[in-house]
Formats: sequence, C-alpha cells, structure tokens
Amino acid sequence: MNCGRFVRASAAAFAILSAPAWGQPANTVVWSGFPVGGLGDQVSRPLVEQLRSRYPGTIVLGSKPGAGGRIAAEFVKRAPPDGATLLQGPSSPIVLYPHTYGAKLTYAPLADFVPVAPLASYAISMTVGPAVPDHVKTLADFIDWVRRHPDKANYGVPAAGSAPHFVGATFDRVAGLGMRSVAYKGGAPLLTDLLGGQVPVAFNVISEVLPHLKTGRLRSLAVSSPQRWPAVPDVPSFAELGYGDIAMVEFLGWYAPARTPAELVRRLNAAVQEALQTPQMQEVFAKNGLVPLIESPEAFAARVREDTARWEPIVKATGFTPED
Repeated sequence: MNCGRFVRASAAAFAILSAPAWGQPANTVVWSGFPVGGLGDQVSRPLVEQLRSRYPGTIVLGSKPGAGGRIAAEFVKRAPPDGATLLQGPSSPIVLYPHTYGAKLTYAPLADFVPVAPLASYAISMTVGPAVPDHVKTLADFIDWVRRHPDKANYGVPAAGSAPHFVGATFDRVAGLGMRSVAYKGGAPLLTDLLGGQVPVAFNVISEVLPHLKTGRLRSLAVSSPQRWPAVPDVPSFAELGYGDIAMVEFLGWYAPARTPAELVRRLNAAVQEALQTPQMQEVFAKNGLVPLIESPEAFAARVREDTARWEPIVKATGFTPED
C-alpha cells in the first residue's frame, strides 16, 4: 500500500474514532430558569465536572432567570432538538405550572419536552424562627400558638404559586387556621426575614434551612415527604401527624426539546446516572439534604406524568389565581 495513502487512511480512521458519536453535539448548554447560585447550580455544577470523563460532548451551564423559570423553558422549547440545548429546573415549571397558569402558560410540558434525567428529590420544610416562642416545639404547639395570636398568623413562601406555597396553603386549609401567605422573590430573602423574626414561619425547600436547623437557630416542625426525610430524621412528616393531604416532594431534572433523538437522551441519561453515584456527588447530596434519583428516561417521564396529575386537585383546592 502506498505510504501516503496509508497515512491518510489512518488519519481518517482516527478522526472517526475520536469524534463524538453519530448525532452527538460537540457542546451542550443546560439552561436554568433561576439565578446563579441556587440549589440547581449547587447540584449541576459538580455534576458537570463528573460528566467530563463520562460524556463525549462538552456540557456547560447557562442561566435565563425570570418568571419562575418560564423564560428558560420557553427558550429551550424553541431550540433545535439536537441535544445541544437542555433545560434544568425544579419540578414546578413542568408539573405544577400547567395547573397554576393554565392557558396562560406558553409551553405544554408533556408535549414540548422530553425528560432526560432526574438528579435529586427534596422535601419542603415547615420551619419556625425566633419570632415563635421556644416552647413551640411541635406542630400541635404551633397550631395552638397561632390560635392564641391570630395577629401573627403569617407564613412566608419563596414565590407565589410555588410548591412550598401550596404546601403552606394546604396545611392552613386543613388545619383551619386562616393564615396569610407572604410571597418573597426567592428563598434567600425569605430565609433572611425568617432568621430576623420578620416572618414567624416559612415553607421552603429543606436545603435552604438545613444549616440553621443544625445550629438550632431554626426549628422544623414537619416535612412534606410521605415519610420522614433522611436529612432530618427527627422531624415528623405531615402525613405522620395526620395531614395526609400533604405528601409531596419536588425534584430537580434535565429536559430536552421534544423530538430530541432517543439515542442522545439515553446516552446522556446513562452518563448522568453514573456520575450521580460518585463519592463527590454523594457529598453534594448530603450537604444539601437531597436524595439522588437514579432513573431511566422512561421512569423519569412516568414520574413527571404522575406528579402532573397529583398536583391538579391540590391547586384547585386552594383556589389559587396567578397575578401574572
């Protein structure tokens, strides 16, 4: 064989072997609909590092915050279904917003997105701060305190129409307290006011309050998960205390535009599943009070459909109407 031809053939073969698999994008951007530094970032940034040696393409994170994650969802919905553009977010924009925004929602989650991979699930905590007396140590104590002090019956939530908001509204309805909700623009300002005593109780994701539960500055009275949550095993669930209407968790996940090739979805899902089980990611989960979710695309899609159906009666029972 001619030496020049051999070199050219060898170079061509090497290029084929070293290039991304057929249809694999060289670069993938995972877009978040929330500000940098939140729970999604805390999970996905170390996850991307673990994927460097497990996924042939380069994955980076981007942020398009606003409208409770709807801006990013609308952007990803319109992206080409080639695996180069993904959506990262909590479950609310996918499973909850169809019931809170209805016809106003500019995307149809079950039709416009393909569930790629779940990352982790997390509970919502009912947490009291220094505005509530130290003798209030249980949910029953809190109910008694509110009834004795109706002027202090306010509860904070990170956003109107969020999952924590509906956990709080459902508890208030079932307990018959008539509390007033105070919606904040995110978990950080809510936590600041809770610690400062401006709001007596908050409903928020467990990761926001976990460090302060450990120091004793805050007290969790109940969690939204059906059973006790691993990160706070001493805290009862609402269901355990007789509030069976409150048995829900949120989850973080990655989604692709509809019609993204199934092979790309499977390849990324497999890499994510492997990365989630590394010691580095286990440390992330433990620090933030999360439970990793190891599921196939099919199982994740089933979870999305089931949660979408589960939220409908909860939202209707509160009579919630969005302001925007």
